[in-house]
Amino acid sequence: MLALRYHQFGGPEVMVVEDAPEPHASANQVRVAVQAASVNPFDCKLRAGYLAEVVPTTFPVIPGTDAAGVVDEVGEGIEGVAVGDEVFGLGSATSAQFAVLDHVAGKPEAMSFAQAAALGLAVETAARTLDRLVLRNGDTLLIDGAAGGVGSAMVQLARLRGLRVIGTASQKRHDYLRSLGATPTTYGPGLDERVAALAPGGVAAAVDVVGLGSVPALIGITGEPGRVATVADFTAYALGVHVADTSAGRADYALAEAARLFTEGAFAIHVQQTFALADGPQAHRLSEQGHVQGKIVLTVP
Repeated sequence: MLALRYHQFGGPEVMVVEDAPEPHASANQVRVAVQAASVNPFDCKLRAGYLAEVVPTTFPVIPGTDAAGVVDEVGEGIEGVAVGDEVFGLGSATSAQFAVLDHVAGKPEAMSFAQAAALGLAVETAARTLDRLVLRNGDTLLIDGAAGGVGSAMVQLARLRGLRVIGTASQKRHDYLRSLGATPTTYGPGLDERVAALAPGGVAAAVDVVGLGSVPALIGITGEPGRVATVADFTAYALGVHVADTSAGRADYALAEAARLFTEGAFAIHVQQTFALADGPQAHRLSEQGHVQGKIVLTVP
């Protein structure tokens, strides 16, 4: 099969499309003929070597953690999924013609494969983080970096849970955040003052989605580390905040929930741009520049 791979850490230019061995489904897994796979900031950090101390790496590496495609192998123990089903979900090495997924949901007919590929990791991470914060109806949540894939999903899930959301993004993304139901503001210095003006009663919790060092500021805004979570800063354990890793399991229920909400018109998926698999380096380069609205997706031949 063809796959996007890299044989050493480095910039996007270390990736090439080449022949690679096909994976096969083990117990509780399905294999899909990939139609689309998303590009996540995590994939870029892993490729660059930033996570080498916390994520074991064996070269060559096929990047990617979520995809959408057509099931062509079903492992033992899988129920409710059959060969030929169109699904999306979470796995590994998804930037390839075939990939193995561990958590899947059926793709709604009205959802494109590109949209489905953009959904898995974003909505699962968002739901898992919100679950960990244990917020109540009417609470105000601050999301730092709300216009990207995880941020967009978190805004929508939070609103559906009855939360008021303040989201940071560049000025040109503010209308987009409003369309999702968030009150927008800009990020960076002075965030505490801007948030205080928008939420005089304070915020119940804050989430760092981008991992650019805002956690101390978010602690100051909320008043205590236990009211802050990060999905991107894996050094923040030392500060006492919630680091939304998967050690306690995944919120895989969120996949089917998001598919249902999409079908009902209650959940939107924005794909900023699609790239062919061969253009994976360009896709990673765009992701690394930041300021992505929604998700970047690779389409697979």
